[in-house]
Amino acid sequence: MSEVRVNNLSNENNTGGPTISGITTYSGRHFFVPPQGDTASRPSDCEPGSLRFNTDTAHLEYFRGNTIGWVEMEAELTDPLGGGTGSNTGLGNRGLFMGGNRGSQPSGVTNIDFITIPSMGNSQDFGDMHTAVNQTSAFGSRKRAVSCGGNTPSDQYGNNNTYMTIFASLGNASDFYTLTTTSKESTSFSNDIRGFYVEPQVTQITHVTIETGGNFQDFGTLSEKTEQGQSFTSSTRGVIVNAYSAPSFNATCEFITLMTLGNAQDFGDTTLARYGASGGSNATRGVVAGGYAPGVVNIIDFCTIATTGNFKDFGDLTQAKYGIQGGSASSRTRMVVMGGYTNTTVNNIDSIEFATTGNAVDFGDMTSVVSGGGQCSNGHGGL
Repeated sequence: MSEVRVNNLSNENNTGGPTISGITTYSGRHFFVPPQGDTASRPSDCEPGSLRFNTDTAHLEYFRGNTIGWVEMEAELTDPLGGGTGSNTGLGNRGLFMGGNRGSQPSGVTNIDFITIPSMGNSQDFGDMHTAVNQTSAFGSRKRAVSCGGNTPSDQYGNNNTYMTIFASLGNASDFYTLTTTSKESTSFSNDIRGFYVEPQVTQITHVTIETGGNFQDFGTLSEKTEQGQSFTSSTRGVIVNAYSAPSFNATCEFITLMTLGNAQDFGDTTLARYGASGGSNATRGVVAGGYAPGVVNIIDFCTIATTGNFKDFGDLTQAKYGIQGGSASSRTRMVVMGGYTNTTVNNIDSIEFATTGNAVDFGDMTSVVSGGGQCSNGHGGL
């Protein structure tokens, strides 16, 4: 065994370092500093396994080859998140399903269900919404889950309310911020700082600072209206699938840069124009699953968020369904699609692995048949 003790290693021209082969052990008690740079400066011509520090996200990341690209290295949350039995004993990122239509209650319910994303199994009761609501959407930070808009028994054409709960504790949601207009059947997304809501009857994109509060404010506009659209985020970019602007189905997608203000720009097209699908992401890939085209479909397609372009086929859901518009419960590795509507409301939960293309598999069941609720998590690609 050999040992080298030097402060710096470089080649003779000081343009790079030497290649170290074989089994090499670093036994220093301090640290070593990998290459670093922002997301825009990620190299694309490096060897798989290359390591760097992303200054935009403050995470280590490694290169998995040209197909998948750069993947952030962040372990699932391991601190107990409170309560739960069976597969929901508390470890790992948590997904919520807030409100929705539970068959005999089309005007909305107060129920909130939760799952533990790394552990497949059935959902369990989390608590209740402040008010019964259907056709809502939701976003999540690492700490908070927020349901936005939707219709209630007294506001069939939508409301401007948002409801918030804390992921780490089981309990009821409370009244939160106020949207700029009354609406339903929209889409929401977030990073850990800002939450976004896309108004379905107009082209407006609005935002709020999740922790500091206040009413939603104007961010910019889409090129066209979107109803029952889908959305997802990386740490820097939000992607919106326009989905439906009566009487037309749309495959067009647009994107925004999350920490700026301004209008959305063209991203590309999904493989099929439809509405009512589910959208989710890790830091690299965005996925759209299911929807109504017209006709209920089971297709899943995906894109690479950092580069614009058209979506590609990923696989199929376990069954065709829609009414899952807006979001999903995602972790860094998995997207979970809860409930939905076929010819009737269903209670099944699908699981999709981001790193591979292929069909979804069964995750478990909801506590009841449900569609039209807000889905979110504390581990999606925007965090």
